[in-house]
Amino acid sequence: MNRKWISLIAVLLAFSLLAAACGDDSGGSTVAVENNGGGATNCSAVDNVSLQLQWVTQSQFAGYYAAKDKGFYKDFCLNVTIVEGGIDIVPQQQLASGAADYAVSWVPKALVSREEGLKIIDVAQVFQRSGTLQVSFADKGIKGPADLAGKKVGSWGFGNEFELYAGMRRNGVEPAVDNEIVQQSFDMLALISGDIDAAQAMRYNEYAQVLETVNPATGKLFQPSDLSIIDWNKVGTAMLQDAIWADETRLADPAYADQTTRFVAASLQGWAYCRDNVSECVDIVLSNSPVLGKSHMTWQMNEINKLIWPSSAGVGIIDQNLWDQTVDVAVTEGVLSVPPDEGLFVTKTNFYAEAAIKLLKEKGVDVVGNSWSPISVTLNPGGE
Repeated sequence: MNRKWISLIAVLLAFSLLAAACGDDSGGSTVAVENNGGGATNCSAVDNVSLQLQWVTQSQFAGYYAAKDKGFYKDFCLNVTIVEGGIDIVPQQQLASGAADYAVSWVPKALVSREEGLKIIDVAQVFQRSGTLQVSFADKGIKGPADLAGKKVGSWGFGNEFELYAGMRRNGVEPAVDNEIVQQSFDMLALISGDIDAAQAMRYNEYAQVLETVNPATGKLFQPSDLSIIDWNKVGTAMLQDAIWADETRLADPAYADQTTRFVAASLQGWAYCRDNVSECVDIVLSNSPVLGKSHMTWQMNEINKLIWPSSAGVGIIDQNLWDQTVDVAVTEGVLSVPPDEGLFVTKTNFYAEAAIKLLKEKGVDVVGNSWSPISVTLNPGGE
């Protein structure tokens, strides 16, 4: 399939979805899409595209590296450059400034940027669940948000605290009034050393760091039974996280809109590949950045898959209830002054994701993952 056919399919799908969303006098519109199957092998032209990540290379972004490594971007006539993030890089600002064509960012952080004037839009909601935890040692007796009263509570800040603060307030604990909020580094050293009682952690990263550390009392690695976790998904203040964001203004250009559909499709295919090929995707990540250990990256890949799969409505599609919960927490906590235009976000996000899913179904890609199950991962000291 050459680029001409891919572009035609993407554009026809886009117009088909738009017609279905908007309706017509006959109650809807159906567009027949011609497709000769497979991926592109002869592109009449290739689009150079840059993706800005929100952190350094790790399994959190394995799907994008897999899409590049396995030729999925190439199949969709794209030449993609993946740009690492860092503590001083705001992905959505890079996107809005034109420094990147697409960006990966958490939904609440990006919504704040949009409210401040950045014309950006979520075009694929990759993570369907939140990966944020509050972790403590079991002997601290912290089993829920109410137990954080009177404790030293670590927080990263930088917009990572929204779920934590909302969870405490909804359980009668006012942050920094009923407890002490401690600026936490992006590691678990303060928790392990006893400087704080509870630490912020991503289940796919910092939580594993504790389990990779030797417990001086036993001479063996810490075990999950040594820890207590607060999972914001269970508390009800979880917020949507990693999504692909595009430049809303540029989406008025049919060429960028077509490119966006193809970029989303190839990226989601990368995530489906990492669902089914964990070990290979870990190796792909490590080949791009061998800084972190293999067992840590395998743990992370497994936990990331838990945040994505199964995607009951199809990978990349926004779950209306989780979107509403994210917005509710953001407005209640004063993160946003008003809710974003629901039609603008949910309709347009699902518009591109659904178009991408149709392309993937034509290639025989499982976009739901109902049969997926996590693997068992053994962590080694230091994550090696």
